[in-house]
Amino acid sequence: MATPTEKNHNKHLDLLHDYKIHLIKYVEELEKLDRQSEFVKEWNQSTIKERKREIQAIDKILKNLIRF
Repeated sequence: MATPTEKNHNKHLDLLHDYKIHLIKYVEELEKLDRQSEFVKEWNQSTIKERKREIQAIDKILKNLIRF
């Protein structure tokens, strides 16, 4: 049986994973808009780069933490 600390740890890892999935979908949507408009492409370029870096950081955290 999992302790309250283990449950809390796993819950937060699940939330982090859900946020990563949200960011991936958000970046895909921005890239889709980029293909439709050159103006939007210039507008979203820095946001896409920042979100991709954030996804990489979350990935690294999730891979380095051990689930209980």
